This record gives sequence, structure tokens and C-alpha cells, in this order.
Amino acid sequence: MPIPIAGGWTREAGIRIEGTRDLDASKTQAPGVIARPSGGFRLFYTGVGPGRPYPECQGYILSAVSDDGLEFSVEPGIRLAPDPAVEYMSLRLLAPSIVQLADGRWRMYVEARGTSQQPPVITSAISDDQLQWRHEPGVRLSTSGGLGGPRLTQLPGGRCRLLACADDYGPMGRSGGLRKGKHIISALSDDGLEFVAEPGQRIRSGQAPWDAMGITAGQLLGPTGESITDTAWTMIFSAWQDAPPGSVIPRHPSDPTGTDTPPGELDFAAASIASDIAGFRSRIFQATSPDGLSFGPSECIVAGGGYDSDDIDAVHAEDMSVISLGDGRQRMYYAACDTAGRWRIASAVTSP
Repeated sequence: MPIPIAGGWTREAGIRIEGTRDLDASKTQAPGVIARPSGGFRLFYTGVGPGRPYPECQGYILSAVSDDGLEFSVEPGIRLAPDPAVEYMSLRLLAPSIVQLADGRWRMYVEARGTSQQPPVITSAISDDQLQWRHEPGVRLSTSGGLGGPRLTQLPGGRCRLLACADDYGPMGRSGGLRKGKHIISALSDDGLEFVAEPGQRIRSGQAPWDAMGITAGQLLGPTGESITDTAWTMIFSAWQDAPPGSVIPRHPSDPTGTDTPPGELDFAAASIASDIAGFRSRIFQATSPDGLSFGPSECIVAGGGYDSDDIDAVHAEDMSVISLGDGRQRMYYAACDTAGRWRIASAVTSP
């Protein structure tokens, strides 16, 4: 069934970031963008490669900078790495979301993963300069099934709302291994550290064939100069479509019913990529809300051409991060995967 593409967003030609070094040669994913204090942009992303800091490590946060938001230069070193001594973040960090605090510092929220039996959680780090980051003790948000794809929105009055995608494994829980969906939930905080979950789900997956496998990230854009419309909150989110019936799906290393991938990044990367391109698709959607809590029908805004396409996002477009350009436009950076399983960072932009 063809999926209509909504107006308002135009995919930009070219690649914003791709793996070019030992730190990100296998995968570049899950971007998070922020304005630089000196001007231009800094794009954070998850990298995987043979330059990992220890053998079991499956991903860490890297960065690149740009004056125009299109041509990026990668920065040396790792911005934030997992800690093998901390169970809930011993293997992988994903999907950075960065905000500036009232005192001038920056906070980064990330999805943190341990072994496949450990539910992913949302944790955070703090920085004075966007380059040197320090993990903050504890977990910002967690559920029994696991959380991923954090995106923080600062609200009027000093509070903030954290969105994350919650795994739903049904009554048997994560140990049952049969995930029923991945839905967007939210939590409020006065200080950015202690969060209280809000009732219900902001957007529930499984409402259509193209979101049957769940939602991987959702960013809430406010109604005043930050959204596509001027009259409503806008949710930008990415969702996965299941593989066609009869597809042979290799087990993904994060599957809690299997054994963990043996040490060695190439084993992890190869296994996860093989699963990514086994018939699944992901696309980016938007939906609007009068209050930022209950959302109407969604419409597709970014989608590649599918398995017969040469697009850099032919198979997957997901885990986006949106920033205002200051001229009435917005730019979206997103993880893109082609039919060869190459994960890179692409972008799309709105009209003025």
C-alpha cells in the first residue's frame, strides 16, 4: 500500500555524516543537534567501529561541527562512552538529546544499554563546553520493558518534558521476549533530573501497518515559532514497519530471548545490520495536538524509495533531531540506511 508523503519537508541531497574512521566505520546513527556557542551547529551521533574503547562496547557518542548545517567536520575523540562498570550502561549509548541549561551548561540525555537481558534506560551527562561530558549519577527515566530514543522539550515556566519510546512486552514482561509495540510516553521535571511519568501514551504504535514494529523516537515541537504550524504542538516521530510475511529475520543482538553477541564490534554490527535490512522499513511521520498530550492522525513526511531504490534512506529513515534555523525554516537530521545496510546521517528542511 503506497504511503502518501505530506508537504512541508524536502529531503536535502547528499550525506551529512558517514563513517570515515575507526570510531564510526561500521555504523553512524541517531543524531542529536544543538547550536554552537560560537555559531553554527554541533551534531552528536552514535558511532560503532573497530576503534571502540573496549572490546564489548557497542556504541558511543561522537560529534561533528558545521557552519552551514550541511558540510560537517568530525571532531576527534569520544564525547560520551558507556561504562562497563555500570550495569545499565555497560555496552551502548544511543540517541543523544542536548539542551542548554539556565546556568549556561548543557545536558545530554541518552538511551543507555547493558546486556540484552537488562532493560534500556534514559540517563544523562553534563558539560560546560559541549565537548567534555560527565555522566550524572543515576537513571533519569526507566520502565520494566525498557526505554529508548529520548527527546527533551523545555516548557514555559522552567519545567521540561522528556519523551521516550517504551517497549511493551505485554503481561509476561521483557522475559517473555514477544514485544507487542514501542510507544511514546512522557514525563515531567522541574530540574531535569527527577522525572514523574505522565499518564497514558502520547502516541501508540500498531495503529497502521507502517508502525506495527513500534516507534523509535519522537520529538515534540512547541506551538510558538518551533512547529510546522503556528496553532498546535507537533510531534515528529519515526516508526518501523514489519518485514513481509515469510521473511527470514536474523536475531538482533538486542533481542532479550537470545544470547548476547560475543565480544567484538564487527560481530555486533554485522548482526544488527543483517536484521535491519531483512525486510523491515522505517519512516518519519508528524502529528499535531492542541495540548502536546493527545495527538491526531499522523502523516508521513520522510520516506525512502524502498528496497528497489538507490536512495541513501531507501530502507530506513529514523531517530530524527529537529532544529530551528532562525529564518523561519527547520532542519531535520536523521539516521538513514540504504539497501546495502550502510547507516549514515541525512537531512530534510522545511520551506520558509
